Amino acid sequence: MKSKMQRSFNGTAGIAYLVTAFAGCAGQGASLTPMYDKPAQRVDVSATQFTIRDLGVVGQNANQPGQPIVVSNSGWISGAAGVGKAEHAVLWHRGKRVDIGKPGLGGNSFGYGVNDSGQSAGDAELVSSTLSTTEDFCGWEAMGFSSSATPCVPFVWQSGKMSALETLGGVNGVATQINTGGTIVGYAENKTIDSSCPSPQQYQFKPVVWSDGAIQALPTRHDPEGVALAINDAGTVVGSSGTCAAFNPIWLWNFQPVHALLWQNGVATDLGSLGGKLNNFAHAINDRNAVVGSSDLTGDQTSHAFLWTAATKMRDLGTVKDKVDHDTYSVGLGINHAGQIVGLSANGSFSIIRAFLRQSGKLVDLNTLVSGTTPLYLMTACSINDHGEIIGIALDSSGKLHGYLAIPAH
Repeated sequence: MKSKMQRSFNGTAGIAYLVTAFAGCAGQGASLTPMYDKPAQRVDVSATQFTIRDLGVVGQNANQPGQPIVVSNSGWISGAAGVGKAEHAVLWHRGKRVDIGKPGLGGNSFGYGVNDSGQSAGDAELVSSTLSTTEDFCGWEAMGFSSSATPCVPFVWQSGKMSALETLGGVNGVATQINTGGTIVGYAENKTIDSSCPSPQQYQFKPVVWSDGAIQALPTRHDPEGVALAINDAGTVVGSSGTCAAFNPIWLWNFQPVHALLWQNGVATDLGSLGGKLNNFAHAINDRNAVVGSSDLTGDQTSHAFLWTAATKMRDLGTVKDKVDHDTYSVGLGINHAGQIVGLSANGSFSIIRAFLRQSGKLVDLNTLVSGTTPLYLMTACSINDHGEIIGIALDSSGKLHGYLAIPAH
């Protein structure tokens, strides 16, 4: 059994690596080298063991190196990777990486969702177009990939071709997930100017569903903006409503989440909160309508992962608590049909950041469940499929960022 290494960061590096850790499951990264500390202590729970498959270095851009985002039941993995100085949407399948951003729509791209058929959805710069914008809606300029604001449009990739999806009349939009039937969710701008938006953002954006090529806006109750982040095979959608905000380098949106929402047949349900007024959003849903995400605690000083079901409502999943540390921050990022939950946990100073898997009602550091040897430290667990396979982003000993696939060891 490998002696696993606990990664410890100083305060500045820890916060920067938190940004890195959310790249793609959520946001962008920073190029800092971690310090190595004592071996991690194995938690005293009965848990599945995993072998780790290295998906390779995902890029060198300090602001957004790319990463895998979602793993489907058939083994397709969506995400993005650095290609020279650009960022391209990519798919991993059967040990190979496919660049679906070449030629794409002419610029940078990021793949967020993929289904069992290998159809993918995401956002892409549209460079050869009559469209123009002064907004940096997807953050390509902020991340250093573009020298000026460029239209960023939602896309679907299928049959070897990337195609732009319709917006609500505005220029920009993002597609975040696609289900087995090919229905896509995300968010898109309309033509309404929101005077509360910090510059350069100007226009309102709404959560949307694309079905058979047609776009439908979802209600945001009393909030002006919203995002749809996931959809299950029954067509139930989850996400958040809130307000326009300055560009967030962690989640790559111009958005302040306020209410975690579920949409069923176009009707919005507020999932509640863990006591906080901000940063409440639903990130993933399984086919049993169990939802995971993140919610601020009372006082809005930190967030915890949550599990919501119609029967139990929103429950605080807590954080990883073991002999290494008792973390204070967590976010739920993925859930499969069996109800296995994955995400990220960190301590108060973000000097410890680790991927987690929920086992026997506890959040367990995924690094302690690795069978055999790996040079990688697992920072996030972004998605888990029905076979229990997990993907996310990891660090090697030199600080380079890799994608990984964790496979249950039977």
